[in-house]
Amino acid sequence: MGKKEKPEGGHSAFKAGAVSLAFLIIGYQSALFVHRAAALQIIANEDHPDTVFVAVPATEIQEESGAPSAEKREIRRSSSRSPEARAVGRSYRRKVENFRFNPNTATVEDFQRLGFSEKQAASIVAYREKGGRFRRKSDFAKSYVVADSVYKRLEPYIDIPKTDINRADSAAFDALPGIGPWFASKMVAYREALGGYSCPEQLLNIWRFDEEKYNGLRDLIVCGPSEAKLFWDWDDEALHGHPDIRNASLARAIALYRKHHPREEWTARGLLDAGVVGEEQARKLGRCEKLRD
Repeated sequence: MGKKEKPEGGHSAFKAGAVSLAFLIIGYQSALFVHRAAALQIIANEDHPDTVFVAVPATEIQEESGAPSAEKREIRRSSSRSPEARAVGRSYRRKVENFRFNPNTATVEDFQRLGFSEKQAASIVAYREKGGRFRRKSDFAKSYVVADSVYKRLEPYIDIPKTDINRADSAAFDALPGIGPWFASKMVAYREALGGYSCPEQLLNIWRFDEEKYNGLRDLIVCGPSEAKLFWDWDDEALHGHPDIRNASLARAIALYRKHHPREEWTARGLLDAGVVGEEQARKLGRCEKLRD
């Protein structure tokens, strides 16, 4: 008898079933991919715009602030989000990191890690590339892509280094508010004449550098270590070259006062009471006495 052959129908049915199962798996994975892409697009388009500017009628402005206004104004508010965006956002929330960063040097990738969208991150970097600068934390808060809630979260991590007046060059001084090229060059020249700043208040001794200008940048600067000495510690021969003295007779008078008075009486007030200097000169010489040991 010949060998009995297996029917072809069973084998064909098995192959057809396997192919169908493969297509089902591929279709399911494709559907998941499309759904996720659509969800992420909803988040990008609707859930990430952190702020909007809306035109508010004068009557509404008066109700909010109590102050009358004759025209519409643009007021910054948190953007509204659709129920769909909120629902999708709850399911597909990006991982957000908190770490110390300088908004003047952070990269697009850094801002994305902090929770900004790629478009928002690029906008911040573009602002810098056009000459924008964040001098204070509050400057970063004013950026139109930074929501109030986002700033509140990031504020403890913002690290904007202060300008060291004993290390800064003219360009760094020029970048400070209210300081142009002229004052920047004077700040460098005065530092060189002093041998280094002993305290930030010495900037007020620069001609035309007034209290208003100083108050506009005092929170942005620091006086780092230097080889500077207060005028009391300058040699007799060099004292007349001190930028706050520049007078041979005054230098000799200060040297005599120093010779005939104990160290604890070496004060600008002592020079004033002794008639060695006038009120304005005493004010200039006494600005850094509080830092003297």
